[in-house]
Amino acid sequence: MAADADRPDDRGQHRRGPRAAVGAVRGGVGRGRDRPLPGRAVDRTVARHDGRDPPADRGRASLSRPRVVPVIVDRTDEELRYALPCKWGLVDDDVLPAWVAESDYAWAPPIAAALADAVARGLTGYPPFDEGGELGAAYAGFAARQFGHKIDPLDVIPTADVTAGVRLALDLLSDHGPVVMPIPGYPPQLSIAQITGRQRVDLVVDPDAERAEIDLDHLDRLFADGARTLLLTQPHNPWGRVFTRAELEGIRDVVVRHGARVVSDEIHAPLVLAGSPQHVPYLSLEGTADHAVAIVAGSKAFNTQGLKCAQIIAPDPATRDLLLAVPMARNDSWSPLGVVAAIAAYTECDDWLDALRARLSDQRDLLAELLAEHLPDARMRPLEATYLAWIDLRAYGHDDPSAVALEHGRVRVNPGHDFHEGLPGHVRLNIATNAERLTEIVRRMAKALA
Repeated sequence: MAADADRPDDRGQHRRGPRAAVGAVRGGVGRGRDRPLPGRAVDRTVARHDGRDPPADRGRASLSRPRVVPVIVDRTDEELRYALPCKWGLVDDDVLPAWVAESDYAWAPPIAAALADAVARGLTGYPPFDEGGELGAAYAGFAARQFGHKIDPLDVIPTADVTAGVRLALDLLSDHGPVVMPIPGYPPQLSIAQITGRQRVDLVVDPDAERAEIDLDHLDRLFADGARTLLLTQPHNPWGRVFTRAELEGIRDVVVRHGARVVSDEIHAPLVLAGSPQHVPYLSLEGTADHAVAIVAGSKAFNTQGLKCAQIIAPDPATRDLLLAVPMARNDSWSPLGVVAAIAAYTECDDWLDALRARLSDQRDLLAELLAEHLPDARMRPLEATYLAWIDLRAYGHDDPSAVALEHGRVRVNPGHDFHEGLPGHVRLNIATNAERLTEIVRRMAKALA
């Protein structure tokens, strides 16, 4: 949202004490505590009478009523063309889209209810500027439950989206030396160093590696040659990797040795799949607060990308003060409805998130089976997190299999060269759909690539 003459530009005018902002969105102009939302826990869910209470570590009171097991609701093609106008609207009606990182599932009922209530009550004004507040408390609780990471709510600063937060962190906090970018990398961030007036230096992962890893010796050489910041995406897109604690500690040691910085994009942290290592927030490691920030959001897990609300986690007081002091024009686009959705996601959707991860784990396993049957020479990297599979199709002899799949199979996937310039034969495939669509996607690709 653009600045205007009626809106104060002095962030200091809006800052209050650490508790004053709590409830500013939902308790003031958002979802009032005195106006409960009817039916939020049962809308589009199924009750399972198994006698079990919700897990105690969710921070909820034990209830005597039957446990409600959420159902992940699949949207129809018609619903998706309206709801996801980029992913579904930018392809012809006969094309199956498996490209943009959005899921084909309906919102969790608490998010839908919170947004409906906020719109009904007219929440369309500018959001407050306070650090912490109910959004900070909501994310802090979520991080503690999901990752075992203790965060001070006052360390949580809103921003529009993860890429905007990464750009702000690089621009404001990092030296003007080169930025290390592991490759393949997320396309919108490949140009972010240049946008902030910095050079990008690539840390390329061998495309034939069995399991993608960051080469610490290579990272050390890049810092020795003058690089000043590592842009870390973890869990990684498009590798689908969850970095282990030992790997992250190795990265930290190299960074500290060179007095460098880390900007950690952790948007996919809630989407660790079954059988994978647990996500370790970079800032949960000892000795990271003074050189790192993390950018997080619920938008990928809860499918709220267009609502524009991410969070910068800045535990270092000096860093936090710098971020809070930036002019409005540099960090001024998060949405009050995005805040409402994020608070609902972080506080009321743990069971739904469990169901989503179970669904995505099933989809990952189904994809492996489909590839073995229809594209047996395809090589899918282990998908530990995200709903984005990185697939090597070089064995089928096409430099750009995504173009062949679109022209001859009417399937749209992302070309590998978008993530790694010049890399032939790779695609990124979005599995966050129903089993029927995923099956048809692979069948069409197999016919096209044969």
